Amino acid sequence: MSAIATLIAFDGATTPVSHSLGAIKVVGDDNQSTALWREALASVPTEGQVRVTTKLSQSKAGTYRTETRVVIPTMETVSNQNAAGYTAAPKVAYEDTYVLTSFHSKRSTVTGRRLGRQTAVNIFDGNTATRAATTTGPVPELIDQLVNPT
Repeated sequence: MSAIATLIAFDGATTPVSHSLGAIKVVGDDNQSTALWREALASVPTEGQVRVTTKLSQSKAGTYRTETRVVIPTMETVSNQNAAGYTAAPKVAYEDTYVLTSFHSKRSTVTGRRLGRQTAVNIFDGNTATRAATTTGPVPELIDQLVNPT
């Protein structure tokens, strides 16, 4: 099981921008754990930062559920001031949220989960070429190994 660590991901801009999301916390008990990462840009309020959460839980029947959630907030653009010269601080205008949820039998195997995850990733990516499955990092370990960071 990996310790929670910084995530680095590039966005899909014409000139891709690297986003570094710091490890915030891991909480949980015997049936569920949740890990949280958040970007820490000095010029953007906390609520306007990109964030990622991963969750791992197990039902009473033994089925595992994994969830990876990526939230991309968009800040308002504040361009004018009032008659007194005050300019309001920007707020979050909206958030785009992406969720990948998977369910696994307690009889499933690491190999089966890895093949399924990589197939889904290739479909999401529009990838039609052969590519080896990534086996390290918080999401591959969450789905393949059924472990969340500590």
